[in-house]
Amino acid sequence: MWLFNSSIGRKVIMSVTGLCLILFLTFHMSMNVVALFSAESYNMICELLGANWYAVVATLGLAALAVIHIIYAFILTMQNKAARGSERYAVTEKPSKVEWASQNMLVLGLIVLIGLALHLVNFWAKMMLVDLTGAGDLAHSTDGAYWIRETFSNGAYVVVYLIWIAALWFHLSHGFWSALQTMGLNGKVWFTRWKVIGIAYVTLLCAGFAAVVLWFFCETNFCC
Repeated sequence: MWLFNSSIGRKVIMSVTGLCLILFLTFHMSMNVVALFSAESYNMICELLGANWYAVVATLGLAALAVIHIIYAFILTMQNKAARGSERYAVTEKPSKVEWASQNMLVLGLIVLIGLALHLVNFWAKMMLVDLTGAGDLAHSTDGAYWIRETFSNGAYVVVYLIWIAALWFHLSHGFWSALQTMGLNGKVWFTRWKVIGIAYVTLLCAGFAAVVLWFFCETNFCC
């Protein structure tokens, strides 16, 4: 089937899975921002999601999307390197129109992946996993606000998360419009518009994540 066997098909899969992950990040960021205004409301959302069957199915679906996206990223990267052959070792001037992010998408993706793994350890493992297994701190398994304060009171975690958010911004700012271009939305007029829309959207998305990190760091370290 061309969708799996051709480079164009693989790029389509990369684009669709990438856009789905952006939608999930949008939901996740919106949920986190609630914690800035009301810990009780945020915890209500955490309790609603909890270890209900639909939350477990959604988690497995998200994991599948992420794995597929990563696998195809490696496949396409290896294909590009193989296509260049010995030319990839030649010292050439980088085209001025080629964005830095597009040349480092794999590295940025790996940083994002490491950040997601850390995020799972700090939150998912202490909440949904505890609910599923019944082992761990059951008293705080639905108290997301507690884990946010606990995590972001640590300056080292704050630095790591901000680095992750920066890598996420570079990765998504290129990936957003690149995905739409792959799916055929690449007219001369709309190509530029999608780039602007993508950068604005991703900036708001990452700003939401950063605001939560910085707010709770300041609240736990500088507020009485």
